[in-house]
Amino acid sequence: QVQLVESGGGLVQAGGSLRLSCAASGRTFGSYTMGWFRQAPGKEREFVAVISWAGAITRYADSVKGRFTISRDGAKNTVYLQMNSLKPEDTAVYYCAADPDYLPRRADDFDYWGQGTQVTVSS
Repeated sequence: QVQLVESGGGLVQAGGSLRLSCAASGRTFGSYTMGWFRQAPGKEREFVAVISWAGAITRYADSVKGRFTISRDGAKNTVYLQMNSLKPEDTAVYYCAADPDYLPRRADDFDYWGQGTQVTVSS
């Protein structure tokens, strides 16, 4: 069982930056692939980024590639999403997710979810 708590969302102007954090409970943090998803009003939840168990491999959605960076700190049981050059279309609730499988990218493939944190980018 893994519990996830996101933080770091907020309101930012276009072109600005935010860093999201996701704190995970449990002593097996290193056994889980960690991912970030987002969901805008009226839209389906979409994949943003994923990072492998040890952090060596990352994957990104094309819409955020080059602007967002996912990372993890095993000592702190935390995964981060650094978001730069934010655009109004990045506005959404951002969710952290965990799964023991290797680099899943579909929301349905993730077993554990946080409660979400709102990110709003103004133009």
